[in-house]
Amino acid sequence: MRPYTASGGRTRPAVALDLLSLVTATGARPRAPLGTEHTLALRLCAGAAAVSVAEVAGQLRLPAGVVKVLLSDLMEHGAVTAQAPRFPFPGGVGGPAFAADDQSLLLAVLDGLRKRL
Repeated sequence: MRPYTASGGRTRPAVALDLLSLVTATGARPRAPLGTEHTLALRLCAGAAAVSVAEVAGQLRLPAGVVKVLLSDLMEHGAVTAQAPRFPFPGGVGGPAFAADDQSLLLAVLDGLRKRL
C-alpha cells in the first residue's frame, strides 16, 4: 500500500505538529470510523505515557508527513492530544546564546558519541 492512501491523499495535517511533539491518547474513541493506520497510531499512543510523532512514524514505518496527518485526524476526533516540544535553550533550538551549562552538556554528549563510534 502506498503511504498516501493511509492519509487519504492529504499531505498537510490540519493541526501543526513537530516531529518531537509528544502525543498522548485521551481514552476517547473517535466519533467516526477511521482507517487501520489510524487505529495502529492510536494504539501506540495509548501504550505509553507519551510518544513522539517521530516514534509513531518509525513504529508504523510511514513517512512523518503521513503520520502527522493521521495524528491530526485523531486530534480532531478528540482521541489524542499533543504537546509541543520544549527546548531548554534560550530562543529555542540553537538559540542566540548558549549558557556555560548548555555548552558543557553538548560537550558531554559529543564525548559520549565519540566513545560509542
